[in-house]
Amino acid sequence: MKIHEEPLAAESDQDSNVTDFLEKIAKEAPDQSLFSIQSGEAWNDLSVRQFHEEVKAVAKGLIATGIKPGQGLGILSRTRYEWTLLDFAIWYAGAVSVPIYESSSSEQIKWVLGDSESVACFFEKPEHLASFESVQSSLKNVKYTWVIENGDLEQLKTTGANISDDELEARRSAANFETLATIIYTSGTTGNPKGCELLHRGFVELCNNGKAQLPYIVNKESSTLLFLPLAHVLARFVSILCVSGAMKVGHLPDTKNVAAGLASFKPTFLLAVPRVFEKVFNGAQLKAETGGKGKIFDRAAQAAIDYSTALDSEKGPSLGQKIQHRLFDRLVYSKLREAMGGRVKYAISGGAPLGARLGHFYRGIGLIVLEGYGLTETYAPATLGRGHKLKIGKVGYSLPGTAVGIADDGEVLLKGYNIFRGYWKNEKATDEALADGWFHTGDIGELDDEGFLSITGRKKEILVTAGGKNVAPAALEDPLRAHPLIGQVVVIGDKQPFVSALISIDPEMLPVWTKGQGIEGIETIHDAISSEKIKKAVQAKIDQVNKKFSSAEQIKKFAFIGSELTEASGHMTPSLKVKRERVLADFEEQVTEIYG
Repeated sequence: MKIHEEPLAAESDQDSNVTDFLEKIAKEAPDQSLFSIQSGEAWNDLSVRQFHEEVKAVAKGLIATGIKPGQGLGILSRTRYEWTLLDFAIWYAGAVSVPIYESSSSEQIKWVLGDSESVACFFEKPEHLASFESVQSSLKNVKYTWVIENGDLEQLKTTGANISDDELEARRSAANFETLATIIYTSGTTGNPKGCELLHRGFVELCNNGKAQLPYIVNKESSTLLFLPLAHVLARFVSILCVSGAMKVGHLPDTKNVAAGLASFKPTFLLAVPRVFEKVFNGAQLKAETGGKGKIFDRAAQAAIDYSTALDSEKGPSLGQKIQHRLFDRLVYSKLREAMGGRVKYAISGGAPLGARLGHFYRGIGLIVLEGYGLTETYAPATLGRGHKLKIGKVGYSLPGTAVGIADDGEVLLKGYNIFRGYWKNEKATDEALADGWFHTGDIGELDDEGFLSITGRKKEILVTAGGKNVAPAALEDPLRAHPLIGQVVVIGDKQPFVSALISIDPEMLPVWTKGQGIEGIETIHDAISSEKIKKAVQAKIDQVNKKFSSAEQIKKFAFIGSELTEASGHMTPSLKVKRERVLADFEEQVTEIYG
C-alpha cells in the first residue's frame, strides 16, 4: 500500500479543549477585532473582549437553565455571528453542539435531534421553531428551545446572572482531548444521516498545526467572510481556526449577496466550494461578453492560465508571457481582484475538485486557491495544498500528523489525530469505516511520488458499463459544470452500453448567456431545453471534455432535465452532493429517452 505521512508541526496540551483558544487570546489581545457584524452596508467590529464576555454570559444562562455536561444542544440557523457565539457558549457550559442545516425539513430536524438525544435547540427564526413544533411530540428529550431573532439570547444572559465565574470555569476547563465536542451529521445521500462524533482533540490539533503551516493565512492581520453553512464541518473548522488565530470574521447569511459582501468587507482570504469559483468566473466572462469585451476577457483568461502553468515549468514564464500578463493585470485582473474586495490573496477550496483550468486561472490573476480534501469524519481537512508547495489540479498533501494511504482497490485511507471517534449509536457502521487501523473514506484516489493526492470519485459511484469499463462520474461532471449554461450534471451508464449524462440548465446564467450570444426568444428553462442553439452549445462543451477521455469513457448522449437539481427538490443534500438514486428515479423518462 502506498502511504504518505507528515509529522506533527506543533505539539498540543492533551488537557486542553477548544475554549482554551478564546481564553488565550482574551488575555493576550483583548482589544483585537475578532468579528465584524453587518449593519446595512457598514461593518461594525466586535473585540475579543466583547465576544469573550458574551460567550460567558450565554454559557452561564445555559448552566442556570439546567444544561448538564455532555448533553447535546442543537443549532439550526443560517451563517451568522450568533452561530459561533452559541458554539462556544455550549462548550463553555461543558455541553455538545449538534448543528442542523437551516434548510432542513421537519423530518430531518426530528431525526437529528432525536438520534443525538439533544435536550435543547436554538433556532434562528420563528418559522424554524414552527418546523420543530410540528414534530415536537416525538422529541420528548428536547425540553428547551430558544429563537435568536426573538431576543432569547438576551434572556439567557439574564437567566445566568447568578452563576459564578468559578462555576463556569469548572465547567469550561473540565473538557480535554477525549471529550466529545460536537456531533455532525453526514449528508445522507442514501438513508438517514449518520452522526459523526468529533472530539476536542481533532479541532485543537488541526488549529495548532494549521497555524504552524499557514502563517501567511492565519495571523492577526487576516480576515475572512464566511458564507458557507456553519452546519458543514469545513466552515465550522475554519470558524474555530479564526478564533484560535485572532482573525477577523464576517458572516453572510445569504449567498446571493456574496459579491456585495466581498466588496464591502474586503477579506484577505476566502473559503468556498468549487461552484462558487465557477460562478465568479462565468459571471465575469458573461459580463464582459454583454459589454462587448468578450474576446478581450477570453484572451486575458487564457493568458492567466498560460502564465500560471508556466510558473510550474523549469524555465518559468517567457518574456512575452510576462509582458502580456502585466498588460492584462491592468486591464482585467485588477478589476476582478477589486470585485472580491481588493485584498484577497489566498482561498481554500473543498467539497469537490476545482479543476486545473480554474486553479491556474485564479493563480494567474493573483489569487492562490489551496485545494484540500477531507470529510465530516476527518474534522474537514486531511490534505491541503500550501502556498510554498502546490500542485494545481491535486488536493494537496497530508496535513501534519496525518497519513494518507491508497488501498489495492484505489480507496483512500486516512490515519491520524483528526479521525472521528465513531458514528453515534451505530457500531456496525463504525466498525466498517474504522478497520485495520485506518479510516476507509469510500473515495478513490491516487498518490504521486511527492505525496500529492488526486481524487477520482466515490467508490460506490463508479460506473461499470456493459462492456466492463470503470468510469468515475466526477471526472466528467466537474469540467462540464464550468460552462455557464450548465447547472448540474449527473453522468450515468452503469450496466449500460455507453456513458451518458442528465444535464440541468442554470436559470441565473441563462438570460445573461443568451443576451451575450445575441439569442432572443429564450426566457425559461423550458425554452432553453427546446432550443437547438442551446443543445449545440452544450454538445460543444461535451465534445471538448470528451477529448480528454477514452472512447469507452466519453459521454455519447445527453438529455436535459427540465428543472433545477436542488436541496428543495430533494435531489441534493445540504452540502450540495447529488442524490443519484433519487435523480435516476425521478427522471426515468429522460434515461429511457437515452437508452430506449
